[in-house]
Amino acid sequence: MKYKMYDEMMEQPDSLRRTFESEFSKMDEVSRLISDVDKVYLIGCGSSISTCYSVRDAIRMSSTNINIEVYTGYEFYYNKKLQEGENAIAIFTSQSGETSDTLTSLRRANEAGIPTVSISNEPDSSMTKEAKTAIVTRGETETAILGTKTYITQLACLYQILFKASDYENKTELLAQLAEMPKLIEKLLLMTEDENRELAEKYKGEDIFYCLGSGPNFGLAYKLAMTMLMEGAIKHACPEYSAEFRHGLIERAEKDVPVIFLKSDFASDEITQKAIDFCENLEAKSIIYNLYDYADVDKLLSPFVLVIPLEWFIYYLAHFNGEDPGATRHIGKVRY
Repeated sequence: MKYKMYDEMMEQPDSLRRTFESEFSKMDEVSRLISDVDKVYLIGCGSSISTCYSVRDAIRMSSTNINIEVYTGYEFYYNKKLQEGENAIAIFTSQSGETSDTLTSLRRANEAGIPTVSISNEPDSSMTKEAKTAIVTRGETETAILGTKTYITQLACLYQILFKASDYENKTELLAQLAEMPKLIEKLLLMTEDENRELAEKYKGEDIFYCLGSGPNFGLAYKLAMTMLMEGAIKHACPEYSAEFRHGLIERAEKDVPVIFLKSDFASDEITQKAIDFCENLEAKSIIYNLYDYADVDKLLSPFVLVIPLEWFIYYLAHFNGEDPGATRHIGKVRY
């Protein structure tokens, strides 16, 4: 049986192409603005904040000239250090452009006289109308709550904007590989379905998953746990930086406990490997997604690659448990 999420996954490459074609000049404009500020705020919630975490950590691994702070919507709103007219820029990310937390913070930044940028998938949304600069991802309608097209296009916009403004020595090659990402994702969608269907069937009876990653893979581990597993597959899940494994999770790691590792040969993945070794010695159920099993690209682009097999895993994990991976139970019914 095919759920709506299936079609939306397969539409990711074309959504990326349309976004690059239509929004490239606006992204360049924002990159120029970033070159002249002291600080970049990235604000989002759920899947959207995961893209902020990934690009922040990718920039910190590669560049020294951009100062980035990441906030969830209401945490930014209540941030007492926000200064009137400070030399900063605030980028707000949202699938719908109506996320109340994020929209409230955008309005606060506007009141403070800080340049605001929105990245959302809805051209007529409040965020698109109220931001000083609006970038619209071209994913068209998306119904699956965990986000596929909107995630990949939003992440691409952030990478394009921030790496264009960065002093990363390999940024020309990275941005060229980013431009070719639609072709790579088309291949990954075809080559990773079967193995992850089998993996999902194997783990369908599990109720909780721990998700670990380092650098930009932590943002993807956050999305995997918070939106893909908990919202999409209705499983308990917990995300952690790999380096935090031994500060708590190590006491819950035991035989047959499933732990998902995202690994990309970052220098910090030395610690990821230590956690893998520990779990394997305990005979925990280690599930390892390694970038170089799928593609030979700049390792900082790892989230774009690893998210595709993970989408298939979640899609079939939900299916084998009788769940629609794009449906919701409570989201949208609670307002505050």
